Amino acid sequence: MADATPKANPETVRCTIDGMELEVPKGTRIIDAAARAGIDVPHYCYHPGLSAPAQCRMCLVEVEKAPKLQPSCTATVADGNVIHTQSEKALEARKGVLEFYLVNHPLDCPVCDQSGECKLQDYTAAEGRAMGRLKEPKRVQGRDDFGGDVLFNADRCVMCTRCVRFMREVAQDERLAVVQRGHKNVIDTFFDEGLEGNIWADNIVDLCPVGALVSKDFLHKARAWDLDRAPSICPNCTQGCNVRLETRDNAVMRIKPRPNPEVNAHWMCDYGRLNYEWINREGRIEAPLVRDGDRLVGVSWADALTRLAGALRDVPVRDARAVVSPFMANEDAGALRRVMDVVGGGAGVYRCEAGEEVVLPGFPTLALRPDRAANVHGVELFGFKRAGGTSATGGLDEAAAHRGVLFVLGDELADAPEGFGANASLYVYVGHFASPAARNADFILPATTFAEMEGTFTNIQRRVQRFWPAIQAPGMARPAWQILGVLLAGISDAAPVGTAADAFEALASVRPEFGGLSYTDLAQGGAVLPSFAEAGD
Repeated sequence: MADATPKANPETVRCTIDGMELEVPKGTRIIDAAARAGIDVPHYCYHPGLSAPAQCRMCLVEVEKAPKLQPSCTATVADGNVIHTQSEKALEARKGVLEFYLVNHPLDCPVCDQSGECKLQDYTAAEGRAMGRLKEPKRVQGRDDFGGDVLFNADRCVMCTRCVRFMREVAQDERLAVVQRGHKNVIDTFFDEGLEGNIWADNIVDLCPVGALVSKDFLHKARAWDLDRAPSICPNCTQGCNVRLETRDNAVMRIKPRPNPEVNAHWMCDYGRLNYEWINREGRIEAPLVRDGDRLVGVSWADALTRLAGALRDVPVRDARAVVSPFMANEDAGALRRVMDVVGGGAGVYRCEAGEEVVLPGFPTLALRPDRAANVHGVELFGFKRAGGTSATGGLDEAAAHRGVLFVLGDELADAPEGFGANASLYVYVGHFASPAARNADFILPATTFAEMEGTFTNIQRRVQRFWPAIQAPGMARPAWQILGVLLAGISDAAPVGTAADAFEALASVRPEFGGLSYTDLAQGGAVLPSFAEAGD
């Protein structure tokens, strides 16, 4: 029984769930209270980001002194409640619900994209009947193209209506509905438009607890148990959605959102979700290259950085220019700024593709932002200015004509001519692909992408968020902060940086705001830079 002594906090209630005593805020749903105790109550229709209709009846639990089983997704905890999620009555009720679902649900597990992460599969294995009793043929409803990236398998639908409620409550673009009644009801679109054109529609694939809604992009591409998963930040706009990179064979297979109530709640847009093939692009620079006359010669890292440090010490013009990609991490941009300061200082630019802003109506904190790169605000903090057009081209005239030291960090220079940087006394390219303009450099140093390294991005809220490596870097590629950190130690008295945490701590020497953040604490959803948090920006 729950403790009968008076509570210290009148805003909380006490209960007992499966023998564990808890104190939770008033109004807490039983299913959420159970989750706090580490108990997963089976459910289909409930989702913390949507309304709870108590429709699927899978979350029934027994509450002592209540006349009947309670749906834990709508029933709230009352003071002194004694709740049993695994009682004989609750298990028997859920077993019956599962049997009804399997009357018509096909056993598509060998070919279903949801196999391995299907709640019907999981709950049937955990609590369902050992053998089905149905002898009649199952109903066949077939497959429907809902438009956009979404396919609908009507046979597998358990009518949880999460997809309908998402489009109504969060996307606020009611393109799905339940049609027909009783055992004939089915999810359907209006006329022929379907979900085409709504950039939030793929969230319903994440919401579907079974294999009824699947992504065309991911269809038959991999099995859930074949995928490795790494927490990361979406690189495709300045919103900085918290995501998981799901990978196989050292390639990104799909991107899924991670919950962060301060940034993206449970959602992300289709632009960010489906724009990942560039991460898998082949043809990367795999070894340091140093110019020897008209040739570029592959050398070791030690040789390349020793020669580069010597060249920087001897360079006649103490002035630098830089072109930086806003896809590079804070640590990369900050390390370059430190190197430039030692060389003599100078200006730098970045180029970024831009487009229309699209806000998610039901959670307006989240939007597909106009700048289509993750770290625009990060590189701006380190003094790099916007250049070029909305297609991320042009704007390099000053850099191309510069006669001092020229650095390029991450920008592929795809639109620049072969002779780019010819006037520079020393041209250093740190990046991923050897375009003709990059191949004109004196030093070409292979860097990792964000998916191959650890680091941070700064989003539109000036929230600094961490990401982790998901795939292995090609050849000898190294994080740019590591390359530039070793170089900096070679041309100054700066201490070498051995880890991403060291590189993050070094940012405070360029921007003191970073000194107010703990790299370890950033793992818990990130943090807004102190000066912007105080200003309420």
